[in-house]
Order: sequence, then structure tokens, then C-alpha cells
Amino acid sequence: MDTHDWLAERFEEHRTHLRAVAYRILGSTSDADDAVQEAWLRLARSDSSQVENLGGWLTTVVARVSLNMLQSRKARREDPAGSHLPEEIAGSAETAGPEHQAVLADSVGLALLVVLDTLAPAERLAFVLHDMFAMPFEEIAPIVERSPAATRQLASRARRRVQGADTAPDADLTRRREVIQAFLAASRNGDLGALVAVLDPDVVVRADHAVVRTGAEPEVRGADAVAAMFFGRARAAKLALINGITGVVWAVGGRPRVVFNFTLSGGKITAIDLLGDPGTLARLDVVPLPA
Repeated sequence: MDTHDWLAERFEEHRTHLRAVAYRILGSTSDADDAVQEAWLRLARSDSSQVENLGGWLTTVVARVSLNMLQSRKARREDPAGSHLPEEIAGSAETAGPEHQAVLADSVGLALLVVLDTLAPAERLAFVLHDMFAMPFEEIAPIVERSPAATRQLASRARRRVQGADTAPDADLTRRREVIQAFLAASRNGDLGALVAVLDPDVVVRADHAVVRTGAEPEVRGADAVAAMFFGRARAAKLALINGITGVVWAVGGRPRVVFNFTLSGGKITAIDLLGDPGTLARLDVVPLPA
């Protein structure tokens, strides 16, 4: 085995971890793949014999590349903070490879990514590397060009934002699917009791501007009001993987018209976002699931 092949083999041992780091920083699978590819190019051009800890070295490179990409994205973005809809892990279990499935199983969820997208780039990077990957602040500090103490403060501010948003999804993806299936069945069958049972008392339904134009209310709050909204409806809606995470889609002629993105906590639905904007839908990978 020549040096290049040996290096490529070593790199592949770290690819899944590197992609997970980049994805959490960038919220985009395509951008994460670009960051990982750039890390490989830099490794191939470097003197790897001087690298004592390859995994740590590659993580640092991916983090720096991701931070640059995030800063560039923030600088050119014209939409308000938080209005960008990050990608989730795309694809279904039938089509995803082992690495893809591993990242999906460890997914942080769309709701958390939306909150992370409102953070400043340095805050997001510090939070992701420390809180999600246990990297010491002393190692993060050079990446964000701050002292360890200042880096700790970045992560602390980010943590408060994340905790305040209360967006952590259920870890059990199977349970998530069961809850959403129960919601869909209760809605179709007009079972008000079953519908209320899967809703958090303070559940909120939010509709984007495209869905509002069809006659929906911009926001509906409370289990009773939300249950009444969906009572006897959703007959044409179907369970689907929305960028790899269980949700619901209403499609016409095989073309998605409205996507239902669910946020769950404690086995209850706490929020439903109705997405109908064509630009938003074009960025989503929607895979209908069998009934």
C-alpha cells in the first residue's frame, strides 16, 4: 500500500465523525460534505508524518473550514436571522448507506438546527464542539481566535439560547413515528380524544406565508384549538420522511404542496410548522412512507 492509499484509509476511519461535526456547525449535508472534502485535500497536501493525533487534527481543520463557510454564509445572507431553514439528514433507510444511517441515527433534529442557525458563527462552533463533541475550550479557542475564557463565554451564551428555546427532540425516532402516526389517524378518523392525547397542552401550529394564503391561521395555540383545527381532516396527508425525519406531507400529483414539520417533547407534539413556500419545499427531500 502506497502512502496516498494508507492516508486515504486513515482518513476514511474519521469521515463519519468529521461529517457529523461539519453538519452540526453548518446545518447542511452538502456544505458538510464540502468541508470534509476540503479537509481531505489539506491532509493530502500536508506532511502527515508531523501529525501526532490525526483525528484531532482533522476535526480542527473541518471546524475551521466550517467556520469560514458559516461566516461567509452569514455575511451574504439577506433574510432575517433564523428564517433560513437548515437541511436535515436526507434519504430513507432503504437508500442510505451505513455512514448515512449512522449520522441519521445521531441526528440533532430540525428544530435544534433552526435555533443553532440564529447563533453567531463563533457561538455556534464553540457550542457544537464543546457541548456535542466534548472538545476542550483550550483547543477550540485558537479556531475562533479568542482566549479559552472568552470561548467558554461563547458556548455559555449559545447554551442559554438553546435551552431557552426548548427544542430538543425525542431521541427515540421510533416513538416519534408512532406519535405522528397516531396524530394522523386521529385526525382522519375524527377522534377528538385521541387527537388531544398526542398534543402537548401548550402545542402551537405555525403556518408560513404560503399556507396562510390558502386560508390557514398564521398561528394556533393550545391542544383544544389545534385538535379542532385538524379534527376530521388530513385525509389526503401522508406520513413521509422529511429530510430523513418523520413528518407528514400533503401532495398533489406527487408534488408536495404542504409539509408538516413536528417538534416533540416527552412523547407529545409541542409544535407543528406548516411549510408551503415553494422555495422552502424545493430544499426539502420528501420521501413518502408506506401506509
